[in-house]
Amino acid sequence: MTAPLQTPASELGGRRALLLALSALIFTFMLPAAGLALSLFGLVVAFRDVKTLSRTRRPVGAAAAALVVSAVSFMFGGLLLATQLFFSTELNAYVECGKGAGTVTAAHDCVNEFKSAVERRLGVAWPADLPFPN
Repeated sequence: MTAPLQTPASELGGRRALLLALSALIFTFMLPAAGLALSLFGLVVAFRDVKTLSRTRRPVGAAAAALVVSAVSFMFGGLLLATQLFFSTELNAYVECGKGAGTVTAAHDCVNEFKSAVERRLGVAWPADLPFPN
């Protein structure tokens, strides 16, 4: 049995960390919990790549960019996950209402009920000039 080929981080130049960071950013908007976990992994890999590359006196641009993108992805993921957890009851009620809505009017009523539930949860009326996301 032979050992698998492993490319050292100094030869990749931070590209692996940048790929992880960009995939974490994409996952953050699709599945916030997965994006959050992937961004943590990206932060660790990027930090290790920055240390390795700086020790070998190689350019750290891609690894530094990966640190920034992973940090931004982590913040967005945390914010989205916290928002989903905060409004979980309202979101579940909206999804259940949407399942039973057979007409456009019924779907519109579901949106209005969701909007009023969000207003009650926040304790503030939704501004009239700001459209409610559908």
